[in-house]
Amino acid sequence: MIHQTAIVHPNAKIARGVDIGPYCIVGANVSIGARTVLQAHVVINGWTEIGEDCQIYPFATIGAASQDRKYEGERAFTKIGNGTVLREYVSVHRATGEDQVTQIGENCLLLAYTHIAHNCILGDHVTMSNLAQLAGHVEVDDYATIGGQAGVHQFTRIGRYAMIGGASKISKDVPPFFLVEGNPAEPYGLNSVGLRRAGFSVEERNEIKKFYKILYNPKLNVSQAVEAMKSEASSEPGRQIIAFLEAPSQRGILK
Repeated sequence: MIHQTAIVHPNAKIARGVDIGPYCIVGANVSIGARTVLQAHVVINGWTEIGEDCQIYPFATIGAASQDRKYEGERAFTKIGNGTVLREYVSVHRATGEDQVTQIGENCLLLAYTHIAHNCILGDHVTMSNLAQLAGHVEVDDYATIGGQAGVHQFTRIGRYAMIGGASKISKDVPPFFLVEGNPAEPYGLNSVGLRRAGFSVEERNEIKKFYKILYNPKLNVSQAVEAMKSEASSEPGRQIIAFLEAPSQRGILK
């Protein structure tokens, strides 16, 4: 299932059922899992691992050298989880730093022209709309959604089930389950539609809403808000919000 115009290095590891289309290029240190499809003009190089059942559309590039000035050609990795879809012109760069990794989880959907920079870590089921861009060292948790043309500053964290509106500028950490939008971004409540679709109970959504109001109470700083939440927490989503707010942060929490 390798087109005659494709160039595949003899040392690449290609699993059974992989389909490599016209004019694709696959480098020496690449492994591709079973049933993954490279449609056409896809370039995969570097120390890159592609999972099973992925779909990679034309002109995507995976594993290219980091655009970081600190990168000096050291061995660094790119990993794509099972079932992930990368649409046209998506770019995913390898990490900076010996044996460091840029990683995308399972069943993610990255639409056309999205960019994942060096050392980013994406969880499972992440959706990025067209032209969304992640700078280096960004962390995106499971089921987060990033709207089209949104730009995320390096070292920023985005919590699970968070929703980033289109064309937003994200320079602070976005807590899980919340909706933010704007340039600069501001909080606009809960990701209510996403939470209902995901099957969160009324009780869980009510606690998330309560914690949103506590966090954005102008009379409280983040530490005070966390202490107030601890006395109220009764659900797993509530505890996840507290854990996110207590975790180390280089950018601070969006307030």
